[in-house]
Amino acid sequence: MRLDPDHHHRRSIRLKGYDYTQRGAYFVTICTQNRACLFGDIVDGKMLLNDAGRMVQTVWEAMPVHYMGVVIDAFVVMPNHIHGIVVLVGAAPCGRPPMGQAQGPAPTVAMSLPDVVHRFKTMTTKQYADGVKQSGWSPFPGQLWERNYYEHIIRGEDSPNRVRRYIADNPAQWELDRENPTASATQRIVPTKDDPWRL
Repeated sequence: MRLDPDHHHRRSIRLKGYDYTQRGAYFVTICTQNRACLFGDIVDGKMLLNDAGRMVQTVWEAMPVHYMGVVIDAFVVMPNHIHGIVVLVGAAPCGRPPMGQAQGPAPTVAMSLPDVVHRFKTMTTKQYADGVKQSGWSPFPGQLWERNYYEHIIRGEDSPNRVRRYIADNPAQWELDRENPTASATQRIVPTKDDPWRL
């Protein structure tokens, strides 16, 4: 089935009956509510993170420290969304976190992809709200993130590299990005055979 980015980017396309605690790699996109550009700007094809964007990046990078069985791969913060690869590898045995693993919130059962996304959204929302109160960050409209998110199960040998390339190239494509609120519909990129949205 050919994916329609405008349709699938705005609703869950979880596979019916698929076990999202299953080991594997998942390409995730999470957008801010109303596509508000809160995390920085694209200048000359490069993403310049503001303090809020740096916070989002830090929370993403810390996920494996706090949650056993979660590994992160390629990632980018864009002005109003994030793209990243989450790899679920399963939980460590109960009560025995790996060396250097943070004590505290780490679960002892396998986390599902929705659990990972929920915790990421919760942590970033709390820290962003603190930034609004304490540092004058731009307030967000009602909630920081859209209720849903887009995910794609990465399969096949070449898929991870195609997704990594898409993530790395995303800032350079901002003027044509389907999530850019200033890009006109006629300017936006039409997915190609190398676009992971078509995988």
